[in-house]
Amino acid sequence: MTRKYFGTDGIRGEANAYPMTSEIAMKVGMAAGKIFARGNHRKQVVIGKDTRLSGYMIESALVSGFTAVGMNVLQLGPMPTPAVALLTRSMRADIGVMISASHNPYQDNGIKLFGPDGYKLSDSTEMEIEAMISGDVANLLTDAHGIGRAKRIKGVAARYIEFVKHTLPRSVSLEGLRVVIDCANGAGYRVAPEALWELGAEVIAMGVEPNGININKDCGSTEPDALCAKVKEVRADIGIALDGDADRVLIVDENGAIIDGDQIMAVVAESWLESGQLSGGGIVATIMSNLGLERHLQGMNLNLARTPVGDRYVVEHMRKHKYNVGGEQSGHIVLSDFTTTGDGLVTALQVLSVVAQSGKSVSEVCKCFEPVPQILRNVRYKSGKPLEDKQVISAIDEGRNALGKKGRVIIRPSGTEPLIRVMAEGDDETLVSKVVNDIVVTLEKVAA
Repeated sequence: MTRKYFGTDGIRGEANAYPMTSEIAMKVGMAAGKIFARGNHRKQVVIGKDTRLSGYMIESALVSGFTAVGMNVLQLGPMPTPAVALLTRSMRADIGVMISASHNPYQDNGIKLFGPDGYKLSDSTEMEIEAMISGDVANLLTDAHGIGRAKRIKGVAARYIEFVKHTLPRSVSLEGLRVVIDCANGAGYRVAPEALWELGAEVIAMGVEPNGININKDCGSTEPDALCAKVKEVRADIGIALDGDADRVLIVDENGAIIDGDQIMAVVAESWLESGQLSGGGIVATIMSNLGLERHLQGMNLNLARTPVGDRYVVEHMRKHKYNVGGEQSGHIVLSDFTTTGDGLVTALQVLSVVAQSGKSVSEVCKCFEPVPQILRNVRYKSGKPLEDKQVISAIDEGRNALGKKGRVIIRPSGTEPLIRVMAEGDDETLVSKVVNDIVVTLEKVAA
């Protein structure tokens, strides 16, 4: 069955346009509430959101849907996605909801759903929700006596901050470290600087003045230039860039250089291997992670298990094969000893822990391997299936043959936007550039 609403990370789209409308959001609440409100126990859902203007609209619609089928709703307000996953379990809710389009601009919004265990829903459960949305939702309604209640919950930020702090041993202090953190004017704008300060760091916060329309705008992990400049300006030891819902992180070293998710995973894997904490014999990453990471891990007798793009597939593989480190090059990193989903702040603390205990600079700690030349370009299309065009297929095959065993070509449609992502990597940068350019040119002709 073809997916109608759900993509690789929940439901996402432009606010007030299909499928990100109040009507669909209400139906999602009704369907998800009906599926998870089984049994005679208290039926409860927690809802968090980032700082987008449309969050108010989507939240109200979800509350209407959940209460209409008999669910009690606990509204958390602006909170990071990993905090919602945590609080779903902590508050013994039947389901958790995060209203966010992550790193997308403010015009977009999305709905991410978590089961009572704090993990994102399976494909089969999402398809069950889709089927119910497409049917007669009037059949899902409870009677007047069974309508749920909604309540705004205070103090949840303190719960999350305490959790974050406890991911570090008490012996580790961040005293003496000057940290610049860019919260992308998003969901982490309150909790992230506070947690770092309580751990002893000198904190310089950016992107902490959300106004509903400035989330991810010229800031955060997708636009880190301002953070890089600030780190050099104030001579900070490290810069931390979160995205709009704080489930991703990029690191900036003391020289203003960006450290991506591949390098961060290598840091954590090496540290946890040394401490005996690493499980699974390696890490899990997606097909987009750099070949240099794979070679680096092989040098430590560790393996790199690759999955399709999307943190849900990373987490599924981690759970099935008992890995505790996994993630994406983009900085969406899952440390399953602590979390059920990506947590930018918890991941950053693991890097800070290595820095604090080693006495080395961030540039020394985070330069684990030399990445092979990798080029990624996006091609926007209006409609159709450009990857099924014969000219495009031929160009891709030619590129793969040119790189042979010394490189890779990955072509995939974005799960959240009408984009085709073209990635190639290999030891010969000139050849890699040519391969990507030839494929992009062909795609642009077809997609025009």
